[in-house]
Amino acid sequence: MTRVLVVDDDRSIRRSLEKFLVGEGHDVVTAADGTEALRVAAGADVILLDLGLPGIDGFEVLTQVRATPHPPPVIVVTARDDMQSTVRAIQLGAYEYLVKPIDIDRLRLVVRRAAESRDAERALGQFVARESESYQVGNIIGKSAAIREVYKQIGAVSTSKASVLMLGESGTGKELVAKAIHYASADRDKPFVAINCTAFAPGLLESELFGHVRGAFTGAVGDKLGRFELAGTGTLFLDEIGELPLELQAKLLRVVQERTFERVGDVRSVPLRARVIAATHRDLAAMVERGEFREDLYYRLRVVELRLPPLRERPEDVALLVDGLLTKINRELHKQVRAVAPETLAALARYPWPGNVRELENALTRAVVLSQGEVLEARHLPMLIAPSPSTPAPTGPPPAGPSSAALRVADGELLPLREIERRHVERVLGAVGWNKRRACTVLEISRPTLDRKIEDFGLTRPGDATRGDGDDEP
Repeated sequence: MTRVLVVDDDRSIRRSLEKFLVGEGHDVVTAADGTEALRVAAGADVILLDLGLPGIDGFEVLTQVRATPHPPPVIVVTARDDMQSTVRAIQLGAYEYLVKPIDIDRLRLVVRRAAESRDAERALGQFVARESESYQVGNIIGKSAAIREVYKQIGAVSTSKASVLMLGESGTGKELVAKAIHYASADRDKPFVAINCTAFAPGLLESELFGHVRGAFTGAVGDKLGRFELAGTGTLFLDEIGELPLELQAKLLRVVQERTFERVGDVRSVPLRARVIAATHRDLAAMVERGEFREDLYYRLRVVELRLPPLRERPEDVALLVDGLLTKINRELHKQVRAVAPETLAALARYPWPGNVRELENALTRAVVLSQGEVLEARHLPMLIAPSPSTPAPTGPPPAGPSSAALRVADGELLPLREIERRHVERVLGAVGWNKRRACTVLEISRPTLDRKIEDFGLTRPGDATRGDGDDEP
């Protein structure tokens, strides 16, 4: 239940607002002057504040409330319908400015939004310390010259609110670095909001970014805050910005240029207060030349450009990454794989890792799931047995012996590829207790693909010959 403090020197207004808010399901406390308001403000989730108060006026109350740690949102409710009062109240941190006589529907909506904002801030406060620890620069693993340069750039960028454009191949850790920048900044206790521009259809992406009002389009049954608004004064991370359609590029340009935006279906402007960090694995400069990405947006986003090195350019970091990732994977999977055989570690450092750190983590996760002991060996890592992506295809006639549909495994046994795959899927399912969600993660396949493989291979859950579908039980 939301606790609302109503501050007004007019007794009839206090009573009317109290009756309305109680009817809306809120717990209500009232105050007739600024002194009393400041005494009880600490326990409020939302404050409705009149400006014309006796003694300590509303502006001073607003100033003192906003100066407290984790202050509640303050909605100014006043008869002062002038620009000077409105601008001053917003500058002091008012959540909203409502003019009497009050529009009850508007008040209901604003109080609900303010309560949701308060809940979001509290939830943020519960995990921000843990997130800050998880994404500090010291947890970006590496000692190579290339990664040390990234450390320096994080330190420099975190001291300002300048827009950042991060370039790097998929899997190089762009979101991890974006979080490190955020949590190293003075706004570390503010939201970090991320959105992948490839995760939504263009029509839905606009709503996700900017929000919408009720009735803006079919299915918009209520107002919705967009990611720009949810980020507040924190950081908005736009991943895969190179995939943004040209129409939305034009709208994003206006946002970063004017620092304001409108929700879909609304005409009121909302200020952009967050820092924008954009990232892509694509060559935006080449896209600009081809007319696929707006040049003006490109330069607006790349106030600071940060390039992340691929893993193949820092092989000396592989051993450190393996050590750190194994600790994380053991914790998540409740396993005790403590080391990697030296020759295997050397092979991991030589492998080109086209999928970069993400591929390394996925490979280690599969290996840990499939291992039976405390030491990982090459046989647990298929990419070290099969030809690497950088190995040229063989030329000339095929060698004598087994056909190309067979593969030599570590113990010397020759198996058809289909049988190797069947055994692999069966072992993964067994290792995760036939939890299909976890199996899909380890195998890097979709649920329908896993179901099809289970059926094709005739796999059944141990102890239940009639049951081959493997429910997603924990």
